[in-house]
Amino acid sequence: MTLLSRLYGVRPALRHRVRVRRNVEIPAADGVRLLATHYYPAGQRRPPLVLLRSPYGRGNALDQLPALLAERGYQVLYQSLRGTAGSGGRFDGFVIDPADGDGTLSWLRAQPWFGDQLATWGASYLGLVQWELAARDIPEWKIALIQDAPSEFARGFMYPGGAFATGNALGWVQLVERMFTGGYGIVRQMAGMVGAARRLSDATLTLPLQQADQALTGHPVPWFRDWVRHGPGEKYWASTDHRANVTRMPPVVHLQGGWHDFFLPGMLADYAGLVAAGRRVRLLVGPWSHGRGLYTRQGLADALTTLDAALLGRPTPSGVRLFVTGADRWIDESAWPPVHEPASWFLHPGGLLSRTPPGGRAEPSRYRYDPADPTPTVGGTQVGLSAGAKDNRAIEARTDVLTFTTAPLTEDVEAVGPVRVRLHARSANPYVDYFARVCDVDPRGRSVNVCDGIVRLTHPGDIRVANIVLWPMAHCFKRGHRIRLQVSSGAHPRFGRNPGTGEPIATATSLRPSKHEIFHDHSHPSALWLPLTSGAS
Repeated sequence: MTLLSRLYGVRPALRHRVRVRRNVEIPAADGVRLLATHYYPAGQRRPPLVLLRSPYGRGNALDQLPALLAERGYQVLYQSLRGTAGSGGRFDGFVIDPADGDGTLSWLRAQPWFGDQLATWGASYLGLVQWELAARDIPEWKIALIQDAPSEFARGFMYPGGAFATGNALGWVQLVERMFTGGYGIVRQMAGMVGAARRLSDATLTLPLQQADQALTGHPVPWFRDWVRHGPGEKYWASTDHRANVTRMPPVVHLQGGWHDFFLPGMLADYAGLVAAGRRVRLLVGPWSHGRGLYTRQGLADALTTLDAALLGRPTPSGVRLFVTGADRWIDESAWPPVHEPASWFLHPGGLLSRTPPGGRAEPSRYRYDPADPTPTVGGTQVGLSAGAKDNRAIEARTDVLTFTTAPLTEDVEAVGPVRVRLHARSANPYVDYFARVCDVDPRGRSVNVCDGIVRLTHPGDIRVANIVLWPMAHCFKRGHRIRLQVSSGAHPRFGRNPGTGEPIATATSLRPSKHEIFHDHSHPSALWLPLTSGAS
């Protein structure tokens, strides 16, 4: 029995002996040879097939999932995308060549062991390729299981709020470099981690930014340079935008995400699109950062239950299951977002956050942002082990970070849904960012991040309104705790520093500091809106 079956309590009622065929050659539609590993249960005739397509190699820890599925009676075809792990062609970042999907489907249909039931599964890149697969009609496709992967890439990952995701982009460059040059062997990959954090930190400060790939890896990475050169609205990103494919997705879709995953907002937008398109959608959101939810008892069991139901003709579960952080419990809802009331908490002088609107005149709160010493961030939706809920007190002690905090709560406040902030702000520099983060402060003073967001402004004005869409939340602020809002102009390296000069971020070499005023008076009521659920205060 596979390790995962034992660890996560998902033992099949009947365990099948697993057979494996390695280095199976599959011709893409343009003739490029793709390699795959075929797992299948012994003695089964044309069982349902689960297709996994990955750039991250085969024969590593991820092989636990194919073996687990095969022992449950499914076939699994685990394919390496072009330019990776022995497959021919050239890897091109998040641009997926349609010839791979076309050729794979044609080849599958010609195999005597392939039946009429197909499922797809995978997290992150393995989820994105499922959205690309829906560019064509696939009658055999019964269910897609997608973790941490939205249908749209540019705004959701690369330019959230208009700010370039420097740390996450370079973090992925480093991951791909380590896996590719390490020959996919776990020993060499682990060796490549030595000093990796320092190299990544140094690379994020490279000027001009389009040369950060060279600083990180020792050579140019063409697709990274394309990311930096092209803004989110440019035609370049059309090949990574698969939202139009929603109507060709299979009848059942299982979506899984995490509150600290950088892809979560896009995935929730996909949930709405799939429901509108008439798909039966199961949504699960847990207390996880990117890629961490699948190998958990809740995540794996929920996905397997939905897979079994869809392929064995049983009623498939739908609805929404959410983990409420702060309360450490799961709740079930009929849809996302659940019924809620957007409730406002207003910023006041002296760092106070209150339900009471400001009255009269008040001096604004002030800080200075210097991109040469960019405001750092900890935790949150970063790539890698540093993501998640972290203590923010060191960040909040900086002079370039403002904090606004409630009095200790007299009863629990539970918020489930979208979160937003509106700041009335002034700066002489027209090229600025505003970053907002909600934290939960316990009675000992420990301030832990719950969600955050950023917006980049590129137009002049006197007092400007910065509308910031934060990551959504399902969180309970306990009685005796305090709600805190951080305000700053950076969160490096999660969001790349704004040079403040208006130069293109790819080629900018100058850095311009800026002074900021955040207004919180009767005429300029800056505020945080939290989604209070029924019965919350």
